[in-house]
Amino acid sequence: MSLSAVKKEMDQLVDELNQHNYNYYVLAMPTINDFDFDARLKHLAELEKANPDFANPNSPTQRVGGDITKNFITVNHKYPMLSLGNTYNEQDLRDFDERIRKAIGDNFEYVCELKFDGLSISLTYQDGKLLRAVTRGDGTKGDDVTNNVKTIHTFPHQLKNNSAPEHFEIRGEIFMHKAAFLKLNAAREELGEIAYANPRNFASGTIKMQDSREVAKRPLDGFIYFLYTDKNEFKNHWDSLNAVKDWGFHVCEHNRLVNNIDDVLAFIHHWENERFKLSYDIDGIVIKVNSYAQQQELGFTAKSPRWAISYKYKAAEVETVLQKVTYQVGRTGAVTPVANLKPVLLAGTTVKRATLHNANEILRLDLHEGDMVFVEKGGEIIPKIIKVNLEKRLPDAVKVHYLNNCPECGTELIRKEGEAAYYCLNDEGCPPQIVGKIQHFISRKAMNIDGLGDETIETFFKRGLVNHISDLYTLYQKSDQLKTIDRFGERSIENMLGGIEKSKEMPFEKVLFGLGIRYVGETVAKKLAIGVKNIHNLAKATVEELVAIDEIGIRIAESIVEYFAKPEHIKQIELLESAGLQFEIEEKVITLDSDKLIGKTFVISGVFENFNREELKDLIEANGGKILGSISGKLNFLVAGDNMGPSKLEKATKLNVPMISDAELLAMISL
Repeated sequence: MSLSAVKKEMDQLVDELNQHNYNYYVLAMPTINDFDFDARLKHLAELEKANPDFANPNSPTQRVGGDITKNFITVNHKYPMLSLGNTYNEQDLRDFDERIRKAIGDNFEYVCELKFDGLSISLTYQDGKLLRAVTRGDGTKGDDVTNNVKTIHTFPHQLKNNSAPEHFEIRGEIFMHKAAFLKLNAAREELGEIAYANPRNFASGTIKMQDSREVAKRPLDGFIYFLYTDKNEFKNHWDSLNAVKDWGFHVCEHNRLVNNIDDVLAFIHHWENERFKLSYDIDGIVIKVNSYAQQQELGFTAKSPRWAISYKYKAAEVETVLQKVTYQVGRTGAVTPVANLKPVLLAGTTVKRATLHNANEILRLDLHEGDMVFVEKGGEIIPKIIKVNLEKRLPDAVKVHYLNNCPECGTELIRKEGEAAYYCLNDEGCPPQIVGKIQHFISRKAMNIDGLGDETIETFFKRGLVNHISDLYTLYQKSDQLKTIDRFGERSIENMLGGIEKSKEMPFEKVLFGLGIRYVGETVAKKLAIGVKNIHNLAKATVEELVAIDEIGIRIAESIVEYFAKPEHIKQIELLESAGLQFEIEEKVITLDSDKLIGKTFVISGVFENFNREELKDLIEANGGKILGSISGKLNFLVAGDNMGPSKLEKATKLNVPMISDAELLAMISL
């Protein structure tokens, strides 16, 4: 290969791997598996070693993590968060062991730890209190995510044990349990949003959210795995792990102290299959020399410690036959392709189906019927097809084309620009959408109707008892038909009808969430209820008026306007309203603290350091002010925080609306 070709290959690898790093660390949406990434990185390092004059200073071989986001304060790490050298084979581990022995002799121990597939975090404690939490970032500096980390119950805010040092830094891993991931991803898919590929991505995306109240709704967990102190409080790593447990930290119970490399390999072999029984994901094993003195003697390279290494498991992968592609229609009309496979054993379970996500994935894989495909189940809880074995493709294989029409009702599918999913818009006539909407309406987080379940709704639909949500409130008229259903006795009917009647007391935001408008989740429904007061205001609101409401974006606003543009939806709301459901928010009786803001109107926009927007709203109303839903010439003040939307800023400037800070608002009240 010519030198120019070598340089071209090196530059291409740098660009490709840096993009993969950005996808992984910043977007939390990786586009390559770990094994392939590490193989490319190793190849680049070999090329750089052989051709040092062509080495790029921006090469990923010179970095230990990802990039810094622009949304959080950047903090320098007191102790760099270095990455570990890693391997996929046992001989490399024996070579590592041999290097250790040559450097410090034979008298040493290893600590073996599970390598959690999550997000690295550095926690600083001062006088027993959590002072700061910072992500790995690029290894030398990271994002301050303290408020978000404080929502994770396994990281103590205040230490109960007073034996801890006055100041210390502790490293850990944030992750999400598999069950929580599946539940939250299902809710995400219900709203028509792209599902996260695995729990690691979901945890990473969560910890980078701007609103810590939203972070608190997602159950994150964490383990601690290393302690840093200015003075040597302990002689070895094992003793420090036991100590931090006493201080109240969550330390993995599967850690082991071992005497030699054979014991390390036995630990690795044990967890190769046992890892699939854990409630969380691991992708390997970390091996550390136990003694701190010996760690210090072994030292560091520019990127990683010489006294530690990680062994990474290859993602569980098998080859099987793609028998056909079928399609599922969700309650929002999103149509998801599913690969039906010849049953095969993978990671301890028999796999018959794998997710294909969307039409783009079918194109990327270039799927043909009868293809031999490789299926992976590593960090992916739900198996996925990673590639096709083109050498085994049949010469007359038929290419898989995504559907043009709904598989359930035949309606032509549409895909909006910028969205991955195709949708069936026949929400009032497509059976799975009808059933899904009613099941959503009765669910615990929506109307919470006792005596009704998903299977009952399916039965009612098949028998023609319910075709719309409003039909639930006429079931009392069909008691004779209800009695003909198996295992549906008089008491069951009575309980169900009682639950339906009681649901009429549910507040407006619950009813609104229950309607199942695309992108209107539980939190958004609450914001809308507060912002519009009643369903009639919501039905006639414009996109611009909706976007002016706290945390309502353009996509949500457009979805709401589209929903209320359909006459059949308006008809359903009229029927539900006549049945007695709550379509108006109960206004709080406000006792004024003062009358200093009487006659003045306000809009609040942006993010504030000392208040959330709801607190500022309460403060304004408690002092006689009025909150408006949008910016107009009648507005007296725009309370402006950081990251205010450019359209609001432009409109306020154009109308000469005075903009004030939260501090200036407080000054107006205290005058």
